[in-house]
Amino acid sequence: MFKKGLLSLPGGSLPINMLKKKLTLNILLFLILTDLLETLTQYCFKKAAISPGVFTVYKAADIFVFLRMAFSSPYLWVGIISATMIFITWSGILAKIDLSVAVPVASLSYITVPLVSIIFLHEKVSLLRWGGIFFILVGVISVSLSTKDKESLS
Repeated sequence: MFKKGLLSLPGGSLPINMLKKKLTLNILLFLILTDLLETLTQYCFKKAAISPGVFTVYKAADIFVFLRMAFSSPYLWVGIISATMIFITWSGILAKIDLSVAVPVASLSYITVPLVSIIFLHEKVSLLRWGGIFFILVGVISVSLSTKDKESLS
């Protein structure tokens, strides 16, 4: 697969150095944007799900009523637009940097979603859950640092 600095792919070859892409300030800002949009998306979907008039589906006929009520919620539409913006932004980010770098950096939503849930949805987040979030973030940072170690060895 590797020949004289080239990576052979079905459609042609790429220079190996194209695989090592740097995280720039612009890319970092777009990663933060995706996290904030992810937080907005989750908030809107939750608000749409708990909106007055939206009810639990008990039988097959209730599905159509539920869908009609859910799709009439402005929160759902803002959530869908936000999710679409995430898709577009994320696609652009992944064209610029490696997935193994992008995902750990884009982990801000592990903090922002619980904070928004507490502030705007009045949910309770226990100390145990915050501890779990902390350990997830430690793992994400560890994965990110191990990627840097691997790059420095090559």
